[in-house]
Amino acid sequence: MGKLILLLLIVVPALEIGVLILSGNTLGILPTIALIILTGILGAALAKREGLQAMRMAQLQTQQGQLPSSVLLDGICILVGGVVLLTPGFITDAIGFILLIPQTRSFFKGMLRRLFEKAVKSGGIVYVNRRRW
Repeated sequence: MGKLILLLLIVVPALEIGVLILSGNTLGILPTIALIILTGILGAALAKREGLQAMRMAQLQTQQGQLPSSVLLDGICILVGGVVLLTPGFITDAIGFILLIPQTRSFFKGMLRRLFEKAVKSGGIVYVNRRRW
């Protein structure tokens, strides 16, 4: 897992630089910068809206005595999507928007759920039920 993250930390910025250079050559420098700023502003607004909605839903489910597991996965995806949108570049912006849009986020929620279930089964994550009713 560590090697994969290290590889991503090297490959993704290199790809982003290539796409930014290509965009600068194709569209021009100012339009490229404007697009980067625009996607950042739109992404921040979307992250705020989706994050607040996820918080409200988690509070509602908690008040009703339900475990907000799906909403927590939404929150993780929204957090990662918002952070990724802060980095300049079109590839990371696309990934960020995919994580922020509810219809496309469901794919990643399923992946996260399987990852957590695998970690719990292997003993990487220990779940202790401390419910005292």
